[in-house]
Amino acid sequence: MKMLKVFIDGREGTTGLQIEERLRAMPGVTLLEPDPLLRKDAAERQRLIHSADAVFLCLPDAAARESAALAEGSKAVIFDASTAHRTHPDWVYGFPELSPELGEAVKTSNRIAVPGCHATGFCAIVYPLVWYGLVSAYNALSCFSLTGYSGGGKAMIAEYEGENAPTDTRPYALTLAHKHLPEMQKVCGLYTPPVFMPAVVPVRQGMLVSVPLGAPDAPAKPLHACLEDWYAYAKHVRVMPFGGADALEAGRLPMQALNGTDDLEIFVFGHETQALVIARFDNLGKGAAGAAVQCLKLRFGL
Repeated sequence: MKMLKVFIDGREGTTGLQIEERLRAMPGVTLLEPDPLLRKDAAERQRLIHSADAVFLCLPDAAARESAALAEGSKAVIFDASTAHRTHPDWVYGFPELSPELGEAVKTSNRIAVPGCHATGFCAIVYPLVWYGLVSAYNALSCFSLTGYSGGGKAMIAEYEGENAPTDTRPYALTLAHKHLPEMQKVCGLYTPPVFMPAVVPVRQGMLVSVPLGAPDAPAKPLHACLEDWYAYAKHVRVMPFGGADALEAGRLPMQALNGTDDLEIFVFGHETQALVIARFDNLGKGAAGAAVQCLKLRFGL
């Protein structure tokens, strides 16, 4: 079997380290490693990109664009985990469960943009509902998202695991200009971006993305039926029984239940005039590294 040569550009960050850990456990994959003294050198990075079959960009947006330019003329398949290319028309959005067309595109494209973690939950809920016409693309939607602090990168991890670690829940992006909003709007075909409030909680991993819906959108049970039908054959996305019986019985929905997996669960609560749809997943699993490696497996038929 031909070894798949993979280069991770920016593997020192949280997502890069997670991707590296997953790839080292995969047979048939060999990692190309830069000279430690040259890991930021453009010529060295270009050499590795052009030597690889697949490249993961785990970089800030500007550096990701630079690496994508360095890849010009190479045969490498590029998987970008940054925000840089998620709405770019020449890049495929790497959420294969959203539609058969996206799934097929991931299998054939050489430029794949891995979704943002918050956007993964929002799009998993809203995309099918808009496509079916149960939710109007003209509606002003809102979204509330709780995330573990590992999604904030090294600085936030150090803060939350330091001596004076925060113990409270902290909303952020209060300017209503979060970097995931462009992909949330474009991928779901919305005419306006949702009102989005993310918040960090003092746990390392886990994510709950909530979308409340009221009149004139469909009552809760048709929403559930739509989502159940849409994801009936999805490998990593599951729609849970209506009302989430276990969650209602306990009176709560634990956000860490899927940590360490690449799965996403969707819950629908509500009645005839109101609904609350929640996506639960690991922000480092289906929300980051797990999604990136899933796209690699699909693209190379692993």
